[in-house]
Amino acid sequence: MACCAAQCGQKVRKIALMNPKPVGYGALIRWNRNFRWLWAAQVVSLLGDWFNLIASAALIAELTGSGLAVGILFTVRMLAPFAVAPLAGICADRFNRKRLLIATDIARTFVVFAFLLVRSENDIWLLYTLTTLLFAISGFFSPARSAILPDITSPQELGTANALGASTWSVMLALGAAIGGVTTGILGIQTAFIIDGFTFLVSTIFLFGIRLPSNRSNPAEAGARAKTKALPYLLRHPDMLFIAMHKAAIALMLSAGFQVAQVAISKEHFVIGVGGAISLGWMYAVNGVGSGLGPIFARRWTGDRDKSLRSTITLGYLIGGVGLAIAAPLLSLPMVLLGGFVRSIGGGIVWVFSTQLLLQTAPNEI
Repeated sequence: MACCAAQCGQKVRKIALMNPKPVGYGALIRWNRNFRWLWAAQVVSLLGDWFNLIASAALIAELTGSGLAVGILFTVRMLAPFAVAPLAGICADRFNRKRLLIATDIARTFVVFAFLLVRSENDIWLLYTLTTLLFAISGFFSPARSAILPDITSPQELGTANALGASTWSVMLALGAAIGGVTTGILGIQTAFIIDGFTFLVSTIFLFGIRLPSNRSNPAEAGARAKTKALPYLLRHPDMLFIAMHKAAIALMLSAGFQVAQVAISKEHFVIGVGGAISLGWMYAVNGVGSGLGPIFARRWTGDRDKSLRSTITLGYLIGGVGLAIAAPLLSLPMVLLGGFVRSIGGGIVWVFSTQLLLQTAPNEI
């Protein structure tokens, strides 16, 4: 029975792919088995990620009471993936991407459980070390996940898969931050770390369900080509280099400072829960909702058209700036939440659409 259902699903998918229009979100999840497993793994691992964020921020604020210490935590979270990005990209091209995803999830499981060893202010160095290690490993996971998408989706499915992956990140930010804030504020920080560790184990199980097609190019050969061609290609095509820089730009302009500020705001101005964990969870939750809804609704207008995607990226920066202006006066918690929501709409548009432009315009071997 299961075999017949799978065969029927493949037939329906083939018929759908004969249509040049982009595949819908529901159809992609329903009929693409490999993407369904990848998406399920992403959902549970992201849930744990946001538990870890809220728990780590609450723990360091509780142990030190220092805004500088919290700022260092967020700096480490952002810099670690950037530090390993060149090597991570090469690994995503040279090695089996499914195995790389599984290996990173297993490694992150052990690292997260080690957070339980942080008990006092004297252990803050361990929290920073574990955070650096965790996000360095995550820096290998994300490129591998992006690189595997063309292997398991058709050209008609690729744009939808990318948009759904980004929207899932946003939705799980909203759910994970909200649930993580309540869990941390009521059940405690250690419980949040334990849940985080088990989510990576569940993600690993889901990843084993992916079956890579046999007709994909040899990873080592592809990696060697990409390593020698990627940088010269970007230098020869300034337009592509500009698109590739959008993620770093949005992180510096709209995300980095605001994330650190949210911790201080929740702890000093609008305190709900232990160390402001619940109010911090709410702030991240509205960020997730905004960054998820923004690209989804904007894509109804842009479709997969390059020109529309580029112009909407510019609009995304403007929307993000408006959000910061709304939140900055700290008039009330609802106004801060509204500002964060608007800011994240703009940031989500820039992040998702710049990624989609790269996937659509860069040669596969790059």
